[in-house]
Amino acid sequence: MQPRNTHLNSAALRGAVDLAAVKAAGEAAQKAEQARAERARQAAAAEAAGMPAPGAGYPLVLDVTEETFEDEVVQRSAEVPVVVDFWAEWCGPCKQLSPILERLAEEYAGRIVLAKIDVDQNQLLAQQFGIQSIPAVMAVVAGQLVPLFQGAENETNVRKVLDQLIQVAEQRFGIVGGAGLPAGEGAPEDAVLPQRPEDPALAAAHDALDSGDLAAAVEAYQNVLGEQPGNTEAQLGLAQAVLLQRVQGLDAQAVRTAAANDPKDVKAQLDAADLDLVGGHVEDAFGRLVDAVGRTAGADRDAARVRLLELFEVIGADDPRVTAARSALARVLF
Repeated sequence: MQPRNTHLNSAALRGAVDLAAVKAAGEAAQKAEQARAERARQAAAAEAAGMPAPGAGYPLVLDVTEETFEDEVVQRSAEVPVVVDFWAEWCGPCKQLSPILERLAEEYAGRIVLAKIDVDQNQLLAQQFGIQSIPAVMAVVAGQLVPLFQGAENETNVRKVLDQLIQVAEQRFGIVGGAGLPAGEGAPEDAVLPQRPEDPALAAAHDALDSGDLAAAVEAYQNVLGEQPGNTEAQLGLAQAVLLQRVQGLDAQAVRTAAANDPKDVKAQLDAADLDLVGGHVEDAFGRLVDAVGRTAGADRDAARVRLLELFEVIGADDPRVTAARSALARVLF
């Protein structure tokens, strides 16, 4: 699986998965699409036989293991956004956040499903997702992974994130959740957002990015921006495509070794920050570049500052992690 980015607004979440694995993301999305088609076929057959649709009324909150992840999360994400809560019994902040997520999952009445993963019992999953601290919350939509946030958040902020996730699932993937509802019922009427027609040129750019054709994606987004300079989706998509181009061919181990051995090696820090962001470690990427700005001068300092601003474009100006990093940058600059 693989998120195209980690931003929390509709443009950023539109197709996000682990940027480092475009090929894997495409395969996961294809599996989700196949699962969606199969479930639609089963539902039609059940309706014709006067039987409940398969999967109708399944739980809105469920515990997931390494053995059940494929079915309960990846496959189910073809029908409904699946929010994944990584937690552990010993984790105090988890005990604050998990009840909020569970309550909202019930309140949203099938527009999302909450999958809870105990990192102590499912260490392989935690490693595969790059979980370094908990609580960590992600989502899977149409087989694509979307990092949402780390650490305990209040209910207001969590609600905003979930609203944005649902909007993207509906507008980009046509996924209108109805999990847990009786057969024949969809999501509540007021939960369905109107879908606006997508610009064909922008859609072509998105498709090129989703398929991993980065050169075509860059050109397509540039063409859109040539006609619509203020198109924020195209700006975001272009920033993502350029980032992915930069990390192509990088030897991750060599880059990280160089960055660790010489904190003043700005080129290594820039490359390592790109790899951090592509892997979903947004705060690490930002922190690395803020530190580089603080310890360098002249052209090196400017290179680190400019790269940090470029990475802000990938995530989006309204993301709280960008806001925090901007403040940190201001402190080291002034």
